[in-house]
Amino acid sequence: MASKKIWRAFAALTAAVLATSLTACASTDISGDTITPGKLTIGTGNPAYEPWVVGDDPASGEGFEAAVAYAVAEKLGFAKEDVIWVRTTFDEAIAPGPKNFDFNLQQYSITEERKANVDFSSAYYETAQVVVTTASSPAAAAKSIADLKNYLIGAATGTTSYDAIVNVIKPNQEALAFNNNDDAKAALSNGQVDAIVLDLPTALYASCCELDGGVLVGQLPTAEKGDQFGLVLDKGSKLTAAVTKAVDDLRADGTLAKLEETWLTADAGVPVLK
Repeated sequence: MASKKIWRAFAALTAAVLATSLTACASTDISGDTITPGKLTIGTGNPAYEPWVVGDDPASGEGFEAAVAYAVAEKLGFAKEDVIWVRTTFDEAIAPGPKNFDFNLQQYSITEERKANVDFSSAYYETAQVVVTTASSPAAAAKSIADLKNYLIGAATGTTSYDAIVNVIKPNQEALAFNNNDDAKAALSNGQVDAIVLDLPTALYASCCELDGGVLVGQLPTAEKGDQFGLVLDKGSKLTAAVTKAVDDLRADGTLAKLEETWLTADAGVPVLK
């Protein structure tokens, strides 16, 4: 686990240096339109996973999504002490109905189906889906999508990772749906499934720091571009335009790229399966 401690220490140090360079730039006064006037309520998962949130503590600002959330808050004119964190399940945040947050982030891919129920900001990150297994699994020898078809593969329910199994791999056995990524990784470790599918940064972290003998089988060619992650807001939210502008400004000024470099790992040469 030494590599995990070193990675955390390096990422935390880099993030601290970056945080000092961020400057507030409120695009508009939205403080009266938030759930709690003068405060910004941000939702994330329960639990929230690394490298998106370090130590399941979003208030620390450590981890890619935690850092993005505070950067967006600052662009909107909110100080760190004015941010309130709440927890939701993955599914409830994108279900129809009123929300208990101003925006939520837990790796939500922007899809037309989800847009029927919620608003999305512009994308703050683009990723691919990756097949992950362990060295002891027969799936570790797979070199193509066809090689994976006879294996039992799982992913968290309601995610584009699960959709990728069904629509891209199309295995001969029905894909297993888990409540969350932790359950999927546990099932892989216990031999209940031959492989699982995760987004690229989660796959990289799981293979190096969480799974015993983790193996990255390869990326799935789910689209010409990877999945785009957006901040989730209530349908028709008064905040959507301002939050989208904040994300766009963070992309334009290079902050998103710097945060990605700090907290997420490059694709590390993970091959694309065909």
